Amino acid sequence: VQLQASGGGLVQPGGSLRLSCAASGISFDLYWVGWYRQAPGKPRELVAGLSTGGTTNYADSVKGRFAISRDNAKRTVYLQMNSLKSEDTAVYYCVARRVGSYWGRGTLVTVSS
Repeated sequence: VQLQASGGGLVQPGGSLRLSCAASGISFDLYWVGWYRQAPGKPRELVAGLSTGGTTNYADSVKGRFAISRDNAKRTVYLQMNSLKSEDTAVYYCVARRVGSYWGRGTLVTVSS
């Protein structure tokens, strides 16, 4: 099983990024998928989640700015991040969860001018 996250980078405040996470080795369409993030010195937090039925949930801090989506045919989950703020700077991790959880390695997002 492998989850490969990509799309992180340096972006200015107010900018946008799209993260992708491609899964292999699992029946992707049967899994809840989500994105967590961890900023320096802070605990890992849930950013967004998406159920197999299409139900989404978001952290209050990203509502209206971030959108999670999935393409089951491509076994990929996305996180569209708009109106980025400096406080969004973190390592972002994708996760696929059913009974247990599978985590990607993380991709760094830095929001700075």
